Amino acid sequence: MRGRIHVDVRASCSLLGTVVKYLSLTLLFPTLIALYYRESPLPFLVTLVVAVALGAGLERLAAEPVLEHREAFLLVSLTWLVVPLVGTLPYLVAGTGTIAAPVNAIFESMSGFTTTGATVMGDISVETHSRSIMLWRQFTQWLGGMGILVLMVAILSELSVGGTQIIQEEAPGLQVEKLTPRIRETARALWLIYTAFTLVAVVVYYGLHLAGLAPEMTFYNAVAHALTSLPTGGFSPEGRSVEAFEPIVQWAVMGFMVVAGTNFALYWYAWRGRPDRLSENAEFRTYLLAMGFVGGLLSVLLFLGAGLAAVPDGVAPIPGSLERSLRHGLFQAIAIVTTTGYASMDFNTWSESAQVILIFAMFLGGSAGSAAGSIKIVRWYVVRTSIRRELFRLVHPQAVRPIRLGGTGEVIDEETIHGIFVFVALFLTLFAVSTVVLLVDAHRTPGLSLSALEAASAVIATLGNVGPGVGAVGPMNSYEPFSDAAKLYMVFLMWIGRLEILSVLVVLTPAYWRS
Repeated sequence: MRGRIHVDVRASCSLLGTVVKYLSLTLLFPTLIALYYRESPLPFLVTLVVAVALGAGLERLAAEPVLEHREAFLLVSLTWLVVPLVGTLPYLVAGTGTIAAPVNAIFESMSGFTTTGATVMGDISVETHSRSIMLWRQFTQWLGGMGILVLMVAILSELSVGGTQIIQEEAPGLQVEKLTPRIRETARALWLIYTAFTLVAVVVYYGLHLAGLAPEMTFYNAVAHALTSLPTGGFSPEGRSVEAFEPIVQWAVMGFMVVAGTNFALYWYAWRGRPDRLSENAEFRTYLLAMGFVGGLLSVLLFLGAGLAAVPDGVAPIPGSLERSLRHGLFQAIAIVTTTGYASMDFNTWSESAQVILIFAMFLGGSAGSAAGSIKIVRWYVVRTSIRRELFRLVHPQAVRPIRLGGTGEVIDEETIHGIFVFVALFLTLFAVSTVVLLVDAHRTPGLSLSALEAASAVIATLGNVGPGVGAVGPMNSYEPFSDAAKLYMVFLMWIGRLEILSVLVVLTPAYWRS
């Protein structure tokens, strides 16, 4: 292969086979759930056989694959394309509901693994779909939250060499923070923290049920929502999302969404006796400030009644109620900024001004090194600081003023700053172009009426891995009415959005293959 192109495709595909083969073991979880509820385990057993066969076949392409710089890019891109495709098989074999259609199954699976939370299910319930299929849907988000390849680096020695770049290209943020001398140990530490918080979420959610405070939060629901809280995924087996539960559950979910949107490395330092790293971290402080500002603004609008365009069905009156205004305003601010996408109520009933605030919040994102999507707080922090520096230089042309991350005092090099501006510009350009694409497609799709605001929300919701938008793609609606072409385009947006665009686009350039 190297005689014609400068990328060892066989090496990347061989390692992809290893990843698929070992990841197939995760199908044992929904298989056991199916057996427990006396449901057919066939969707998962068929997928298990296919995954093992595919993985073993790909592994044979190279006897001793060597992962270098270019091969790592290809491995990451292919992993996040092939694994969701394999993940569609349980939906197709089960053959129930709207996700039985191939394009819909691909959309749902990609949305799951990329922790987007957008859905084409118009019939979310355990009456239509088996409990095991619904839990598989939740589990895909948990697997994708901390990163499929981060997990593989943690358990497979084959990926130890080149593991740093693999995690760099897969993990959201600026750069990998090595918590331990070996990258494999760092990957294990991150997954250990992630798993521990997930178990704590299960205990808290189910504990509320046992205390008589949340009758609907059964053990099944506790596990299901813990699996999508920590990866900032937002899938729920309940058609009304978190609105289906008592207010105390919504407050508890808020806490775990905040945890999930925080850089997981900070928890490692806190565990090692450095809790001050949280308060010193400029990104963490800005992250909390952003959620507080957006949540406060929404809460004021709801309290005054200016945030509502219609009276929501089944929801207690909000205007004039401090608790309900704060709860719904803060919940949606946290859910959107962290890109979790849960809903405490149908914000399609909110005024257009409140919805515009939510769409603005979709561009923020959580912390680098977290499970959150979108642009990320640290990038906006650097952009803001860079603009202030340029204004200062206009007055003091000879001044040398490096950009530092507050608290740690770490200087950000100019190459990283340049990369941040390129990413933000590319993200916004792709957002604008994709909005036009969806508007044009909607005009040609019978039965689909889409406003510019709805199209924009659908794009940022998929590109930023947020999940729900407004209007036709609101939290209680689905993406099912879109044409198959539009759904596949949004699958592409979710894919490149999860890998922060550049990791995929570089593989699509001729220079990557030839130079």
